[in-house]
Parts: sequence; C-alpha cells; structure tokens
Amino acid sequence: MVNIKPLRLPGRWREGFALDYHTVGSTYRGDDEFGHPIFDTQRTELGELLYRLKYRSDNSVVDEIAITAATFITSWNTGVDIIIPVPPSRSVRPLQPVLTLAESLSRKLNIPNVIDAVVTVKDIPELKNVYDYDERLRLLQGVHVIRSSIVEGKRILLFDDLYRSGATMNTITAALYDHGLVADVFALAITRTRSKS
Repeated sequence: MVNIKPLRLPGRWREGFALDYHTVGSTYRGDDEFGHPIFDTQRTELGELLYRLKYRSDNSVVDEIAITAATFITSWNTGVDIIIPVPPSRSVRPLQPVLTLAESLSRKLNIPNVIDAVVTVKDIPELKNVYDYDERLRLLQGVHVIRSSIVEGKRILLFDDLYRSGATMNTITAALYDHGLVADVFALAITRTRSKS
C-alpha cells in the first residue's frame, strides 16, 4: 500500500478528503525548441501512480491506487451506499481513470459504482484551462443532471481522481442535495493539485 497524507477538502459535502498532493514540486529547466517551458516535476508516491494511469494509460497501477483508497475509505467509516464517479471531462480518452478507479474501488469495498446517476448534458471546455473559479462555476451551470430515482435518500461517495479547484465536485454535490435529495455526500479525490487552478 502507498503512503498517503490525507488532506481535508472544503466544500458543501459532509466531509471530503484528497489522499495526498499530486506533486511535491516543479523546477523550471528552460524551454524546448518550440519555446515551450520544460519542468522537472517531482510527484508524491500516489501522484506518480495516478500520473502513470492518467497520462501514460498504465493500467498496472490501478490495483495499488484502489487498495490505498479502499483502505482509507474503510477507516473513514462513512457508511456510504453508493459510489458516484465524477463524469470525465474528456470523453475521447480511451482509458477513463476516474471510471476505472471507481469500478475497482466498488469491487474492493462491495459498494455499488453508479456511473449513470450524474449525467453530463452539455459540453464545456476543459476546466484545467480556466483559471478563474467563478468562471468555472458559470461554465458548470446546467452541465449535470441528477437521476434522483437512483440517489434519493442515499449516502453518496462522490469520487474523482484529481482535485483542482473543487468547482466540479461542489457543483455536483449541490445538485445531489438540491435535486437528487440524497441523505449525505462525502467527497474523495485520489490527489489534489497544490494550486487551485
């Protein structure tokens, strides 16, 4: 199992955590031949595993990440009824890390993974390229529809792989409470960025 340093995540949920930061630090090394900056990035142990899954499509790390998350969730003892992964922002990616990890977590914890409880109904630009939090919230208005017949009265684990500003998870949490009539939402991300952008 991977060593982690859980971090509390502020939000509308009852309680939320990221298991660790994604990176330790990054050092500028100069520019490439196209004038783009090059960085030497050091990641946390969990951040490196998630990087390999998310950006290198390395499925071999899924089990180790899921075991680490499942161990944390078991000790957290939230009593959640279902896992709801945050819908992926890039639907063209052949391997969807958040969905892959949520499915593995579901099997390890014997908690249903419900991928169709939150439905994305319109496309928006990738939020990692939008740096203003209020602009992110504006873009997220009306993006997700909650299928209340699936979630009403349930205790939800809202799950994401990488937490940046929290805009998406907070928007979905508000919709789960306001439109899904859920009993409670707990938020979990594998890692979080050091900045809110």
